[in-house]
Amino acid sequence: MPLDLRVLPDRLAVCRLPAASALPDWAVSGGLLSATWTADETSIVCAEADVPLGVTADHGWRALAVDGALDFGLTGILLSIAQPLADAEVSIFVVSTHDTDYVLVKGDALSIAIAALSASGHRMIGATG
Repeated sequence: MPLDLRVLPDRLAVCRLPAASALPDWAVSGGLLSATWTADETSIVCAEADVPLGVTADHGWRALAVDGALDFGLTGILLSIAQPLADAEVSIFVVSTHDTDYVLVKGDALSIAIAALSASGHRMIGATG
């Protein structure tokens, strides 16, 4: 199933905070923000530039957004993205929202990811690598 994918402009970080942490003010600057709370940790995906020193974070991620809203009845969406990236040995981190999915890849692998996804039939919107 070919998808339209947009490369978001921001460089992102995946941050780990202690369990039950409140959403920090520094994480909320616009752009992609995802917060997940579990019994073991709080994970935040946000703009890399906003993460203060001392916060446990993995930097240098870029997001590929599935363009448009996805129906909950669709199957294989993430597999159609993840498989070509796995075949190209590109690691991913996935964030899903009510409407769509965001697949994060490391910035230094972005051009490889774009090539692999394009070769598998996906349409890249505004991709510059």
